[in-house]
Amino acid sequence: MIIPKTLEEIELMRQSALLVSKTLGMIATELKPGVTTLELDAKAEEFIRDHGAVPGFKGLYGCPSTLLTSVNDQIVHGLPTDRPLEEGDIVSVDCGTVMNGFYGDHAYTFEIGDVDPATKKLLQITKESLYVGIREFRLGNRVEDVGSAIQRYCEKEGYTVVRELVGHGLGRKMHEDPEMPNYGKPGNGKRFVEGMVVAIEPMINLGTRNIKQLNDGWTIVTRDGKPSAHFEHDVALVNGKPELLSTYQYIYQALGITSNEEDEFRAKPLVL
Repeated sequence: MIIPKTLEEIELMRQSALLVSKTLGMIATELKPGVTTLELDAKAEEFIRDHGAVPGFKGLYGCPSTLLTSVNDQIVHGLPTDRPLEEGDIVSVDCGTVMNGFYGDHAYTFEIGDVDPATKKLLQITKESLYVGIREFRLGNRVEDVGSAIQRYCEKEGYTVVRELVGHGLGRKMHEDPEMPNYGKPGNGKRFVEGMVVAIEPMINLGTRNIKQLNDGWTIVTRDGKPSAHFEHDVALVNGKPELLSTYQYIYQALGITSNEEDEFRAKPLVL
């Protein structure tokens, strides 16, 4: 059952989402060759607690960490390790918070130093597909309108869409209805309703869409060992249109990037 949120609840969720955004921005300043994802995990937990929230992932379903850090062929749910990141790696950093009783949850795939052109393009197209999907999250549409838009955008570039892992509704629980697949047929699935909040998160592979889980019981990797990209935003349906609750602008500020990609999804300018 979809649980719509009031405008007051959406504002509380925005606070949770923006704390995730700020955490990812802090992580962006720390990422470089030689850093371990275990070090990043400790910094993220301290940062979240210092801002009056608790990590959303740690302890959830038995998760041992604050971040999920997925490197190269790891798609999602990678556990932090003491392996130093290397020049040319990519790493998806997925983070959650709980604040005022509501979850924030989103992710960004970072480049470590110089990344090869094929992988760099995979990241570009995957992030673009996120916004392609968000545009379809509007009153009158259905779940698979979002997924089919993401699927078409990525497959026309020759990439594959992971089927077993999907986005989701978000609220007082990390995972609420509806599931938000990144594939589908237009006009199928549950109809969107005013006030709902979802996490839209394309997971796109350079090679095969087939996956496997590692022995740690968490990390999901591509079966052919080729890279995978993952980007995620929290989005509310307000006045019939998608409104971003999360932002990548803290990341871009840290990395010296200028972007207006989020502007169409904001009712008012974001103040950093």
